[in-house]
Amino acid sequence: MKSSKSFYTDIFHTNKSNFDEVALNLFQYQATNSAIYKRFIQNIGIQANHVKNVEQIPFLPISFFKTQEIKTGNWQTQAVFESSGTTGTTTSKHYVKNLGFYLQNCQEIFRRFYGPLGQYHFLALLPSYLERSSSSLVYMADYFIKHSSSPYSGFYLNDYERLIDTIDKIEDREKIVLLGVSFALLDLAEQYKPDLSGVIVMETGGMKGRRAEMIREELHDVLKEGLNIGRVHSEYGMTELLSQAYSDGEGVFQCPPWMKVILRDINDPFDLNIRRTSGGINVIDLANIDTCAFIETQDMGRVSQIGDFEVIGRFDNSDIRGCNLMVY
Repeated sequence: MKSSKSFYTDIFHTNKSNFDEVALNLFQYQATNSAIYKRFIQNIGIQANHVKNVEQIPFLPISFFKTQEIKTGNWQTQAVFESSGTTGTTTSKHYVKNLGFYLQNCQEIFRRFYGPLGQYHFLALLPSYLERSSSSLVYMADYFIKHSSSPYSGFYLNDYERLIDTIDKIEDREKIVLLGVSFALLDLAEQYKPDLSGVIVMETGGMKGRRAEMIREELHDVLKEGLNIGRVHSEYGMTELLSQAYSDGEGVFQCPPWMKVILRDINDPFDLNIRRTSGGINVIDLANIDTCAFIETQDMGRVSQIGDFEVIGRFDNSDIRGCNLMVY
């Protein structure tokens, strides 16, 4: 059986032709070495050595990250990512063995979709996230800012006027990435109505109880009008995943080669029909080497024939999450 080191070596060489092989190898490794995942598999009556294709892999409900310390193997924790949650809810915790790998993974994914970090100015408008030092998004944004080689990159908290002044000083607007939580971008659009034409405005979701929930289409329409932009980019990430998917507009997300969305029946979580076009979102994130790579989320979505996906809602009684709260 492979060791965790081999998965670190293999991940950035993953592609469509070898994805299933890598996923099955990682499943066998985690089914053997993760106490929580192993017990879950046994309790649902599945024998790990009988799993021969990806559609047979059992996905761990995301709620386990709220109550259990999900680890594969025994190791010292370098960081703990914690979800924001809402008042009165239990937050998820993702124990991270290798923080450097997480940041390397974030950088490589961004590079594949947008190019090297050094080409961009990163302006982060993440007021609610900065209140929590345990936010994976803040770790990522801080890393992007430090590796951007731009004196303008930084966190702007609630200082909208300084943000606008900074954007006005930058000549190459197409190299500005404004990464913002939804309610802050809405405040910027509605209260200041700046001309951000040319800027890559990227929403991460998240009303954080500050504003009423909106469907993604409505949110993007308000932002496009209020910020004078043609489209709104989006980032799909969550505490329980070490990888991100990106959308360059219209809410259709693309995954890196080592991340894949599989849909499950909304009434039967074990029914993974590969021909299904809509259903509950299960995510395989091969970057989750030391925790669990097979996550049953509480999002509902659609998947295209080429693997792009949309988030179209949430299951009833599930928590509203910062990364993907748009409810249809």
